[in-house]
Amino acid sequence: MSSKVYDLTQGSINKNLLRFVVPYLFSCFMQTFYGLVDLIIVGQYSGTASTSAVAIGSQAIHMLTVIIAGLAMGCTVKIARSVGENNLEDARDSVKTAGVFFSICAIVTTVILLISTKGIVEILFTPSEAKIETINYLRISFIGVPFIFAFNIISGIYRGAGDSRRPMYFALISSLVNIILDYVLVAVLRLGASGAAIGTVISQALSSVIALIYIIVKPFAFMSTGKTKYNSRVLKNILRNGLPISFQDGLIQIAFIVITVFANKRGVIDSAAVGVAEKLICFYFLVPSAFLSAISAITAQNTGAGKPDRAIKTLKTGLLICVIYASFIAAINILFPEFFIGLFTNEAEVIKAGASYLRPYATDTIFASIHFCLSGYFCGVGRSELSFVHNIISVVAVRIPGSLLGSILFPMTLLPMGMAAPLGSLLSVFICLAFYRRIKRNELKKLQIS
Repeated sequence: MSSKVYDLTQGSINKNLLRFVVPYLFSCFMQTFYGLVDLIIVGQYSGTASTSAVAIGSQAIHMLTVIIAGLAMGCTVKIARSVGENNLEDARDSVKTAGVFFSICAIVTTVILLISTKGIVEILFTPSEAKIETINYLRISFIGVPFIFAFNIISGIYRGAGDSRRPMYFALISSLVNIILDYVLVAVLRLGASGAAIGTVISQALSSVIALIYIIVKPFAFMSTGKTKYNSRVLKNILRNGLPISFQDGLIQIAFIVITVFANKRGVIDSAAVGVAEKLICFYFLVPSAFLSAISAITAQNTGAGKPDRAIKTLKTGLLICVIYASFIAAINILFPEFFIGLFTNEAEVIKAGASYLRPYATDTIFASIHFCLSGYFCGVGRSELSFVHNIISVVAVRIPGSLLGSILFPMTLLPMGMAAPLGSLLSVFICLAFYRRIKRNELKKLQIS
């Protein structure tokens, strides 16, 4: 029996958007929950050094994960576009092509990261008290890189076919196992950061194996008809869509890591404080990230089907929902930052420093929601390079230099450093709006010519 392909070019736009977003959001929440659970349990049952190790190490792993997820987005958009065009041959070839190419990438990436672990820890300027635990955490986590690739690529295939529920189920099983293992390995056996990493890798392996078995046993109809082949043309299309998104997400994470480096140089208190605050921000960004993926898939299907108006309506709906959500998140974090930082640590100095950093940083959820939705639209219409452009300008011109200046000029507080990211995102919003108007003008000219 075949899995169902969902047609996102018909029916209610709001229903299609929410039907895609809610499972995707839950899936992202489960994946991010790995790091959150690690940090919470280690923070409660181990010392500041272990907390700093998990905060630094999980941020590096999160960066790698979002880069891989960005590449998987190329697979999602390609399959969605092919489904919208009713080009089942390309949709079928996309599955095998992605599987072969990214399997090779997974093996090569794992080997490189395992060899480079100590160098990565040095680059991050990890505090000396946390170096050994950070190295152990990363080495164990890097063993799980092939599972991160497998889960995200298989999930990308499902989402390209309009099904975001299956990845949610896989992630839910994995997350439940991760919580149990974290408690046993960290709270009971007292393995610290290493125990948290072991639990996460086992959970990732489980979700990947289950997802792989399911898609083999119950493939989509387009995977079962005709001969599946590796297609270099399809690979180029996948990479053309996926690489800019991957670079975009990677740049954002690089900015996070560079900011963490600035904080690490200030000592273990500021290091732990920034690590916890960044973890919260990554969690808050799950909603705009979910809408980016949903808008990309729905836009791609509708563009392939020759229905650009539905794509624009989807974008506007997504923007409205995201901005309302982000405004609420920003407000409660500005008013009660100590409460949210205190969920991860009971050390008064870390809570105070983290609150001063989180209060201005929380406004970034509003600006990021806008440019994430617009980036999703750009990706769906085949212009994902625009996402890369606005992000590199934002990171190079504002985020990194702003954080550096805040760190140097205000050594007694993290508040100025927390202002750099939202200012960078605000610049991205203006650039994205300019790109969007340009795309609309070009579409209008095409209509007038035709």
